Amino acid sequence: MKKRQAGTWFLEVLTALLFVLSLLPFFIVLINSAKGPFEVTNAPLQLPERWGNIWRNVALIWTSDNIHYSQSFFSSLVITVSSLALLNFLSAQAAWVLVRTKTRTSGAIFLIFVAAMVIPFQIVMFPLLSWFRTITTFTGIPLLRSYAGILLAYIGFGMSQSIFLFHGFIKSIPLELEEAAIIDGCSRPEVFYRIVSPILKPIHATVLVLNGIWIWNDFLLPLLILGKGNAIQTIPLAVANFAGAFVKQWDLIMTAILMAMIPVVIFFLIAQKSIIKGMVAGSIK
Repeated sequence: MKKRQAGTWFLEVLTALLFVLSLLPFFIVLINSAKGPFEVTNAPLQLPERWGNIWRNVALIWTSDNIHYSQSFFSSLVITVSSLALLNFLSAQAAWVLVRTKTRTSGAIFLIFVAAMVIPFQIVMFPLLSWFRTITTFTGIPLLRSYAGILLAYIGFGMSQSIFLFHGFIKSIPLELEEAAIIDGCSRPEVFYRIVSPILKPIHATVLVLNGIWIWNDFLLPLLILGKGNAIQTIPLAVANFAGAFVKQWDLIMTAILMAMIPVVIFFLIAQKSIIKGMVAGSIK
């Protein structure tokens, strides 16, 4: 009994330490957002003298003519929301068809999606640019430095994981529900939208948060497709503009990072119950 209590106490202390360590980066960003540029470099772990400096830094970032942070925020919002809507809409339908179609072809297609999850992005990023240039040349549709290109890229790279998560969740839905709907006169599209789709709400939240955090914070893919200095740029690209070759405005960088973190944290806190429910339900048939 004493050994069990000691083990429980050790796990609780370890969990508390890991919790503190996980919050340490957020704490460093927060305190340095309320400092001047020299305070950040001289005493990065010291509490700020005036917390009101955060609002001064926020105003400087939001009204800067060189950074255009408000425009970058709008671009990030459009790209993230559009990508997530298309990813969830397409992945849910594709996963449902793959689950309910019991053929070798459907099994092979699912394995291809799963295999694509282990391919590093660095391997395909230069061929991706080459393909986009070729498609633009032959079709006239601009895929570089445009919303169309970045949305197509995010949908392509996000489909594998999204289909994998939806696939595991849909397997836990009893087939009898769909058979009963078909007997009552529903067509296959009606079965999906009226019966299956409402049940998928927990896994929709899981896919939204996982892909949303990735798309909102991504730097490399927007840099390759949109480039720096373009009219369309995301928040990570705007934050990078504060770091020049010789001067780095650390106070503004920290404040910009804090401003970018807040929407994701709020969304995660709102959807965390659905995320847990979706992950657990998707792992049990």
